[in-house]
Amino acid sequence: MDLIERELQSISCISGPLIFLEGAKKISMGEMVRIILPSGEEKRGQVLKIAEAHTVIQVLEGTLDIDAFRTKVRLSGETMRFGLSMDILGRVFNGMGKPKDGLPDVIPEKRLEITGTPINPVARDKPSDFIQTGISSVDGLNTLVRGQKLPIFSGAGLPANEIVAQIVRQASVKTPTSPLLKRGAGHPSKAWAGGFAVVFGAMGITSREAFFFMESFEKAEVMDRTVLFANLADDPTIERLFTPRIALTVAEYLAFENNMHVLVVLTDMANYCEALREIGSAREEVPGRRGYPGYMYTDLATIYERAGRIKGKIGSITMLPILTMPDDDITHPIPDLTGYITEGQIVLSSQLWKKGIYPPVDVLPSLSRLMNLGIGIGKTREDHRELADQLYSIYAKGRDVRKLSTIVGDEGLSELDKKYLKFADEFEHRFIGQGEINRNIEETFKLGWDLLRIMPESGLTRVREEFVKRYGG
Repeated sequence: MDLIERELQSISCISGPLIFLEGAKKISMGEMVRIILPSGEEKRGQVLKIAEAHTVIQVLEGTLDIDAFRTKVRLSGETMRFGLSMDILGRVFNGMGKPKDGLPDVIPEKRLEITGTPINPVARDKPSDFIQTGISSVDGLNTLVRGQKLPIFSGAGLPANEIVAQIVRQASVKTPTSPLLKRGAGHPSKAWAGGFAVVFGAMGITSREAFFFMESFEKAEVMDRTVLFANLADDPTIERLFTPRIALTVAEYLAFENNMHVLVVLTDMANYCEALREIGSAREEVPGRRGYPGYMYTDLATIYERAGRIKGKIGSITMLPILTMPDDDITHPIPDLTGYITEGQIVLSSQLWKKGIYPPVDVLPSLSRLMNLGIGIGKTREDHRELADQLYSIYAKGRDVRKLSTIVGDEGLSELDKKYLKFADEFEHRFIGQGEINRNIEETFKLGWDLLRIMPESGLTRVREEFVKRYGG
């Protein structure tokens, strides 16, 4: 590859975060450029589009002080890469990968392209190992499996950040070849097989939110196994397109080259999609649904499909993307397209939050499509699937009875209906509303069976009689 920089001075137009070059030849998609201002200051950019008439470059630090007539553009001949080594663990960077913790740059063992590629379906290994989050509504009913991508659908004002911080503090993974491995034991730089790391990519968050995450991780003593990338709300919008890709490049290095199990948290994907829409508008593209680019599905897939397991590799990437649903609308293009690509969703409820229930997980619309692969004998417990089905079934019936009671009143309910109503209330306040307690899976099972005692045994139609006798007695 020709790494000799070539210099151009043919900026014809500036639009938002984009500049347009005329007459650019021998230029490649994704190529990085240096933009030299008349003052000598430099900005970075990336080739976004190549057409016969012009080449479009997105400027990473903004175009406010660029002079179209006197600014020079130097082509680098290579795409954007990020330097990696195991010393990256415990570090804090901005959205473009520059250190924010006052420490020098990481001395890289290698430099990898941030674009990456989705895992080849032929090489993809089936997720099969249970990840314990310590949250009953997830572990018991919507189980997270190692290598899965399970988004959290939130609404405005709901505590998605607090829930994710709690999962990062509590999460532990069980592998077939090792005991339950919890963060905090040993030093991550040893990169021992089965080690657990967290890569956190934040897009468009406030300084207060960034401080909350760092303080939470430091108090829980998990910062030494965490890599944090923070694109703040007042940082250039264009950075948000790079942050998740840099974060996933780090995750791939830790997982597939250093045999670690990596939990990737991306927040907030709604801010990422808004950045996509802004860039698409600047490029004068024909908009799709609600003004978002028509290629947004493909773009999101290039991020989400980088999670998973690879045959022959010890490590894995498990992804928890967070997105705020505009107007709490689950049919909005962002959650809608995300739901098509990912393997389920955890939905937060504003109604439960108003009742003071934390974490406010609405288990009825929530779903983990890979749950059955990570539960059962040797993974969680033999009764897990049937217990989850029974809890779900009775709670759904209890919610229906609650609606009925608002019409006919409690006096119009049968004795069985009152038991369903009691179960729904107890389930929400005791099972879902656990607060910040870290429950292991055995405690979740015990509580689930305790709640089933509210109902007569004749109503337990989803669990085998032998399980009722063994665990429900």
